Amino acid sequence: MNSWWHIQTNRGESLKELSDRNKVMLVFLRHFGCTFCREALADIHRKREEIENEGAIIVLVHQIGDKQADELLRLYHLEDIHRISDPNLEIYHAFNLNRATFKQHYGLRVMIRGFVAGLIKGHMLGPEQGDGWQMPGVFILREGKIIDKYIHEYVSDRPDYSELSACDYKSPAHT
Repeated sequence: MNSWWHIQTNRGESLKELSDRNKVMLVFLRHFGCTFCREALADIHRKREEIENEGAIIVLVHQIGDKQADELLRLYHLEDIHRISDPNLEIYHAFNLNRATFKQHYGLRVMIRGFVAGLIKGHMLGPEQGDGWQMPGVFILREGKIIDKYIHEYVSDRPDYSELSACDYKSPAHT
């Protein structure tokens, strides 16, 4: 059994319970002051209906306490979804998400995207709340297994959440 299956969300349900019932889109966020984290929250809000129509339960993993997270998630109308507070980054490590290299964090590609996401699209920077070097990622879980994933190459990468949620899974019991 995976080491993460027993982890519970703020609603008291484990990842195993959720993934036995539906697909789970487990979204590991960067720190909440990050332009790209804020952009990801806006993307998830915008695509939420599509994601949920694909049968996926969204679970956010963040690096601060739930009370602090509530404030920011409310701004993105995501305060009602499952989430997991992981200030010690234990779950990030369980899913093999590493810390960024200098290039992944400050490369030209990142700077250009940061300008667009932050200034032009208005996601701006906030105070660093968590490990600013922690890389994000997205995992689709079903029946306690990872069935798809998106591992960021740069902190500025922008996954297609709708495409990820649409991945197909055939249960071994139903094949």
